[in-house]
Amino acid sequence: MKEPAEEKRKGEPGQKRWDKRKKRGRIVLFSVLAAVLLSVSLLAYFVPPALLLPALSFPPKGETELRLHFVDVGQGDCAIVEFPEGDVLVIDAGDGSFSCNNHLARYLKGLKPKTLSMLLTHPDEDHYGGFLSLLKLYDPAAFYLPVLSSDADLYRTFSERLEKEDCLVQTMTRGDTVKSPSGAYLVCLSPGAGDGEEDENDASAVLYLSYGGVSAVFCGDISSARERKLCEEYALDETLFDSGDCKVRLAGVDVLKTAHHGSADASSASFLSLLRPGIAVISCGRGNSYSHPAGECVERLLSVGAQIYRTDERGDIMISIDSGNISVTADGR
Repeated sequence: MKEPAEEKRKGEPGQKRWDKRKKRGRIVLFSVLAAVLLSVSLLAYFVPPALLLPALSFPPKGETELRLHFVDVGQGDCAIVEFPEGDVLVIDAGDGSFSCNNHLARYLKGLKPKTLSMLLTHPDEDHYGGFLSLLKLYDPAAFYLPVLSSDADLYRTFSERLEKEDCLVQTMTRGDTVKSPSGAYLVCLSPGAGDGEEDENDASAVLYLSYGGVSAVFCGDISSARERKLCEEYALDETLFDSGDCKVRLAGVDVLKTAHHGSADASSASFLSLLRPGIAVISCGRGNSYSHPAGECVERLLSVGAQIYRTDERGDIMISIDSGNISVTADGR
């Protein structure tokens, strides 16, 4: 019985050395993993992951070309005005979901904006949610806010984040403009500063864009009630919405971003009879629970001869305006 005991005693030093090697190996492995995790965390903190995503590819833009982009952000709104000189204005930014944020980040990365400004039409999450992500990626030259704010926690977070930006922050009301050296301009038609509108949707900023004889109207989420008011005001005086040398003519526009994702209570017959848009863009999500766009809305648009482009059917939609000519490119999914 002594020999096995002696063998055991002889083997103990080797076993201890092996255990020490294993322990040192674990320490080295854990140290490497900790260093990798720390590096990834620091990279994510200083470089938002969205910046690492590949840019979308766009055809080269002509020197005098202005492009309107209606980005597919699901059941939300996001339109981008790409001015001829390379400045970009983002009008609404979707709901802030992971997929929408990443898609918008890739989209803007592909556009390579010379300067970037942002405009929120009204404080619904499906319009402002994505701005929280964009403010981490870009330093805006200007941010245009709606008349009404919101008590929602996410909107307060957005407002606090915006306060940290060193940029022009302006409330957008009737007569306010955004001008481009190319001669393109946007004019805010509604709401008026003294309207006292308390409904968030009807207080949406309604915008008129003009460039080279081509015009577009962006309607936010207004209802037929606000559309009716605009029609009545324009009938009294067609120069009412002019702002200095920026003229607004609503009788016959080329492009309409339809109100409220194609809701039945928007894009009314009287409003469409005034605008008579050649192209109507509806921003809505596939299979959305609101059944947008409503069949009545689609029928009214068709009745005035509008060509309808829907983000739920066509994905991203790009409208090119150059020398008075208009062309449309869509994903065509």
